[in-house]
Amino acid sequence: MLFTPLKVGTLTLPNRVLLAPLTRARADTGHMPNALMAEYYSQRATGGLLITECTMVAPGTSAFINEPGIYSDAQIAAWKKVTDAVHAKGGRIFMQIWHAGRAAHPDMNDGAATVSSCATAIEGDIQTANGKVPNAVPHALTAEEIPAIVATYVQGAKNAIAAGFDGVEVHGANGYLIDQFLRDTPNQRTDSYGGALENRARLLFEVLTAVTAAIGSERVGLRLSPLNSYNSMKDSDPMALISYLGEKLNAFNLAYLHVMRADFFGVQKADVLIPAREKYKGVLIGNMGYTAEEAEAAIAAGKLDAVAFGTAFLANPDLPARIQAKAALNTPDADTFYTPGAKGYTDYPSL
Repeated sequence: MLFTPLKVGTLTLPNRVLLAPLTRARADTGHMPNALMAEYYSQRATGGLLITECTMVAPGTSAFINEPGIYSDAQIAAWKKVTDAVHAKGGRIFMQIWHAGRAAHPDMNDGAATVSSCATAIEGDIQTANGKVPNAVPHALTAEEIPAIVATYVQGAKNAIAAGFDGVEVHGANGYLIDQFLRDTPNQRTDSYGGALENRARLLFEVLTAVTAAIGSERVGLRLSPLNSYNSMKDSDPMALISYLGEKLNAFNLAYLHVMRADFFGVQKADVLIPAREKYKGVLIGNMGYTAEEAEAAIAAGKLDAVAFGTAFLANPDLPARIQAKAALNTPDADTFYTPGAKGYTDYPSL
């Protein structure tokens, strides 16, 4: 089943082995994509679909120092070299568009204030150019400020298409801005963006409405992480959250829904893919810790339509071929996940 073609929007994927979005922190100064990134993504072009690392839709929203952006003409031109390299090898690639919200820090953004659903900081410290510092207390966005935030996603999506991407994945996961509205622990608002599920989902739906209108729903995917506690996140009822979203998302006719099935830290545990599959009628992608065998079984059983592989694809640029050949996999080197240069990035061997 992993090697059965799959229709995703207007694309036909030759296989269901997808590259999950993985922050690698290899961009140049000014959040500029570069030739090394073009090599990295094109090495993995045999994946059914490549989804890029989270990419800033606006300046002043950096959470990782060296992540790429998609808000300037220079970035569009640099990304075009990446998409050209992937397409030259017959690949397909979506850009994950992203606003970090309270996960950004003024020290990494020329003093720009962080923003979120509420004025509550992420617990603990963040690594900045000035070393480790406490996470910043964000400014709680007013209802009047939100349309400008939505507009950054729209412009980011338009810029991604101008850069040659086949589509975009809206990042609604892992404790970044949209997720900071979706889940009820960080979102303690009492206005139309807080409280009931329909209010907490309002920002997400406004972003999806605007982005799909701008570039077409068939070129838009969405990633969610109902369980993940990364970035001090939690929801009182993640099963209700994914059920509600799964049903409501049908109206958007998206290319796909991409669900992270677990919590990085094991704080919350549930099978959120069951309600996602029950409620959502489109292409459903699972992610987090799948082996090829488990992915094959899940697709064969109708639980999923495809699987996005993270560290396995990071360490094996020819992952689809290795799965087909039942070959041994390279071991990921965690020490080089976020370090500069080619080591641990483009130097993993193929078969």
